[in-house]
Amino acid sequence: MFTAKRVGDPKDYIKGETGDWEVIIGLEVHAQVASKSKLFSGSSTAYGSEPNSQVSLVDAGMPGMLPVVNEFCVEQAVKTGLGLNAKINLFSRFDRKNYFYVDLPQGYQISQFEFPVVGEGEIEILPIDADGNVGDEVTVGIERLHLEQDAGKSVHDLSPDETYVDLNRCGVALMEIVSKPDMRSPEEASAYVEKLRGIVRALGTCDGDMEKGNLRADVNVSVRKPGGELGTRCEIKNVNSMRFIRQAINYEARRHIEIIEAGGTIDQETRLFDSVKGETRTMRSKEDAHDYRYFPDPDLLPLKLEQSFVDRIKSELPEMPDARKTRFMTEYGLPEYDARILTADATKADFYEAVAKGRDAKIASNWTMVELFGALNKADLELDDSPVSADMLGGLLDRIADDTISGKIAKEVFERMFNGEGTADEIIEAQGLKQVTDMGAIETMVQDVIDANQEQAAAAKENPKLIGFFVGQVMKASQGKANPQAVNKVLREKLGL
Repeated sequence: MFTAKRVGDPKDYIKGETGDWEVIIGLEVHAQVASKSKLFSGSSTAYGSEPNSQVSLVDAGMPGMLPVVNEFCVEQAVKTGLGLNAKINLFSRFDRKNYFYVDLPQGYQISQFEFPVVGEGEIEILPIDADGNVGDEVTVGIERLHLEQDAGKSVHDLSPDETYVDLNRCGVALMEIVSKPDMRSPEEASAYVEKLRGIVRALGTCDGDMEKGNLRADVNVSVRKPGGELGTRCEIKNVNSMRFIRQAINYEARRHIEIIEAGGTIDQETRLFDSVKGETRTMRSKEDAHDYRYFPDPDLLPLKLEQSFVDRIKSELPEMPDARKTRFMTEYGLPEYDARILTADATKADFYEAVAKGRDAKIASNWTMVELFGALNKADLELDDSPVSADMLGGLLDRIADDTISGKIAKEVFERMFNGEGTADEIIEAQGLKQVTDMGAIETMVQDVIDANQEQAAAAKENPKLIGFFVGQVMKASQGKANPQAVNKVLREKLGL
């Protein structure tokens, strides 16, 4: 039974004509199991294949075809449950969820209703507002995680009067992770999904690719007066980005408030989010469990797991994001912000550790987060597609550390690396970018600049800030290649500062 005892922060209340309103949010996240074959058949799950090219007789719902449970998918579900600090149920059962749709050839979906493989758990989230301010930590309860098969895909835009059906996804294993209604703002909801994605990616149980639909959320929204009785909820189906989750919740909550304050009532229904218009629209009236006429699947025996099976999986769990964040702060001395950003995703964390190995941890963090991530965002690339590898970025930091190049020149070298011109060493050599460290040469350049600016040199003793002018002139004369620390040292000596 869902309850919503937690009262949200007043800053998250929505203002209405009759006063403040509190939004109540629960999510059902569907995470595609990282398995090469489907939940009950040996068909491939590869993305992007020709329509209907990965459909077995089981997937197509042919008479007499019997499902066989994919043990690997069960293992992935248990692993995810452990990552969510949840109870693993040694007894679980598959049920038939009966409904009829063109892309569901069996006429039912095999799911888990009364006895899911994973029970209650919880995770901690840190909501972040639009200005980047981090809120207080929130505990979000997990109601359950159950396994089910995905439906196919209906394609409506290939013909004005026909619907095409692609059954490649039909039978793909999904983990449906159902939260308790513990979230009270759009930011908390997106932080929750972000945290879930980080967990399944760290575990390797789902790739978390929302663009491909491998991780998507059904968002349940209702409103109430702060701390009051729960209102009627509406479910927004298949939202596939953090931004859309926030937009959908904002729109839906305000829609509820406007209807209630105008004297109307909220119909329990399933809605779709239109990302172009930024609004939700009715899809169908919301079904309850009895509408699906659940009953145990007669073709599948209940799952009875041995405790040793669960213990083995638990012993093999990788380092989880929260533990890795703590380690980054203690082992590398990173501030909380850096550690949080770098450990939100296993790929980012692995990349950073490769860059930081044997180098200054904070400098490695700055170059990874600011220069590399910034360039990737600008180019609309994922880290997996980065033209600058961890070894290449580490090599660039080595050239800064040994004074081969200055930090300023390093940014030019990085830009060339990102554009595919080679490694740092190759670019430095080809472009003649080695830093001038010869003290004799630097002294000559400094003296030339002082001789050319006698008035400023005379005024420097009274106004030491003028040293910045001289540093700029020397760096200009050296085309940015003079070692800035050496230039400062020589200038102070010659100007008597």
